[in-house]
Amino acid sequence: MINQDTVRLLRECDAGAKMGVDAIDDVMKDVRDNALRDLLDSSKQEHEALSGSIREHLNRFEDEGKDPPMMASAMSWFKTKAELMMNPGDHTVADLMTDGCNMGVKSLSKYLNQYKAADETSKDCAKKLIAAEEQLTKDLRAYL
Repeated sequence: MINQDTVRLLRECDAGAKMGVDAIDDVMKDVRDNALRDLLDSSKQEHEALSGSIREHLNRFEDEGKDPPMMASAMSWFKTKAELMMNPGDHTVADLMTDGCNMGVKSLSKYLNQYKAADETSKDCAKKLIAAEEQLTKDLRAYL
């Protein structure tokens, strides 16, 4: 029998990992510092690896996963472009990415609490994604 909390949590993790990759892609061309570029590239790779793992788990349930909500993606893209146009620089990239990570941690933590009956594998996926977002936030502090 399929545990609906497991599938729901994995879907939210899937959307969160995709949103993280998209957000990094949105700012990469505006990054000037090579160390920041390397940091973001490493985080993107980590998000892609987590996304692959999440997809594997979703495939067990024959579920297609979830894309980030279109409105959230559009609003994030517009905010990113507007902020970088008004205040170009690595400090703005770090600020935008920090805000995104904080929103991701908040959302994923909410879903982790909401879907209490999810299996340990899906909870572990959420915790790993939260940890990746928290680590990126810490690493970005040097650029704020």
